[in-house]
Amino acid sequence: MALFLIFVTVIAGLVAWYFWSKKQAKAALLEEPLSDEQRNVLHVMVPILERLPLGLRNILEGKINLFLNQVGFIGCDGLEVTDNMRLSIAAQACLLVVNTDQWYDNLTTVLVYPNAFKSRQQRHSGYVVTEQEVIRTGESWDRGPVILSWAHSRQGALNDHDGHNVVFHEFAHQLDDLSGGTNGVPVLSKDQSYTEWERVFLTAFNAHVRAVETGHRTVIDPYGATGHEEFFAVTVELFFERPEALKGAAPEFYGQLSKFFRLDPIRWPASP
Repeated sequence: MALFLIFVTVIAGLVAWYFWSKKQAKAALLEEPLSDEQRNVLHVMVPILERLPLGLRNILEGKINLFLNQVGFIGCDGLEVTDNMRLSIAAQACLLVVNTDQWYDNLTTVLVYPNAFKSRQQRHSGYVVTEQEVIRTGESWDRGPVILSWAHSRQGALNDHDGHNVVFHEFAHQLDDLSGGTNGVPVLSKDQSYTEWERVFLTAFNAHVRAVETGHRTVIDPYGATGHEEFFAVTVELFFERPEALKGAAPEFYGQLSKFFRLDPIRWPASP
């Protein structure tokens, strides 16, 4: 019996040490700054970060380090994923969670194609299932991975005023999925009401669908009318890159996103 108790105590100690060491390693990564070389790369490749308030930049750098330590990048169709590519994608993904406790808990892999890629898509109509091949610039799977076109990821970061960013879009899906499914309802901040989110979200979504169906030009990408999850993702793109436009089109929903991300990009300084 004594030997059994000693064995149990040792195992419990090893388990406790394992989790303690993981926690310490995570804390160290979050405190570690980027190198001057990495900052210079991001200055060129992800210019939107130049608008980020100074108080959040150290936090962002730590989260980038944590992301790069957690997530493996795999090049597809012969693409060699460079450190600069990893850094650019990680920085864009981490901008979405820079001021929240949200994290990509389930993500371990990002697949990167050199350009747009083919993907098979299933459609269900009753008992009939049809499969078609579509061309995509990005995909987000439940519990990962994220799949990206590097050409579009690069251009989306370089042009930070057009409201289109495939990395923001796909990682918005990852955040949405943390609630148990991609349905436009992520895990909200403590000061948010799910009832209020639903009211504001559906009002904005339904107005967008009506505008698209009647042929009106919309600030929000028409693709957002295809479903709640896509509406959430395309509005996240706008929230960061064209916040004034989103607030003009859907002011209440802009407010909900601002609470969710704990950010207000309208107040950020203009790009240098």
